[in-house]
Amino acid sequence: MHIINLRGLFHLHWSKVVITGFLILLLASSYTATSQGLGYRRKHLEYYDDKPLHYGILFAIPFTRYNFSHSDDFLTRDTSYLIESPTTTAFRMGFTINAYLTDHFDLRTTPSVSLYERQMKFSYPGGTEKIQKRESTWVEIPLLLKYKSNRRVNSRMYMIAGITMSIETNVKRNRGAGSGTLDTKTSDFTVDYGIGYEQFFEFFKFAPELRFSHGLSNVLQPSANSTTSGIKRLTTHTVTLYLNFE
Repeated sequence: MHIINLRGLFHLHWSKVVITGFLILLLASSYTATSQGLGYRRKHLEYYDDKPLHYGILFAIPFTRYNFSHSDDFLTRDTSYLIESPTTTAFRMGFTINAYLTDHFDLRTTPSVSLYERQMKFSYPGGTEKIQKRESTWVEIPLLLKYKSNRRVNSRMYMIAGITMSIETNVKRNRGAGSGTLDTKTSDFTVDYGIGYEQFFEFFKFAPELRFSHGLSNVLQPSANSTTSGIKRLTTHTVTLYLNFE
């Protein structure tokens, strides 16, 4: 008789769990927004959009990994037969500055500090594996255009897109020289897009948001590191769940 592997049944990627949970939240929110037309409901922060600027704070959970392409050395010189980048969880916090443009468009920036631990996993013949960790702290400054739907009493949907410039802080000198560890550049440039839902309360607005970020720059730092000889290009990929308070 086969034994049911409960761990295997629930072994899901965290990013997929977050996306699924966020979609369920949106469906529930849509149902709530529809039911708002039944009976009287007080409209909170009624003149919220009359102000040209709004400020807030944010907390976020990024799920991040590297996208990469193999170099010619992967087949000729690299001793590993498989290279992977596992998805890892990070933490981000910052603040929000939102500028009103029109009834449906805002200009938005969310400067933040992120704590990452990205990984590269190398598998070798004989069952040997090696994981290279890249722990780093980044300051990220995005410039975003926000499209918002019509407000239904105390809720509305929005979409967001833009670019982000990222700079690493507290960089160690000679961190990868001759150490056989993963070394990457200290700046990155990404294109971002996502969706969110705004719920107005009596004294503040709460907005969960799901944002996708794709790195455009090759962040692999060229070196004599034989571990990364099989990698030609390395870019970042992140799915982030935001909790915005304004």
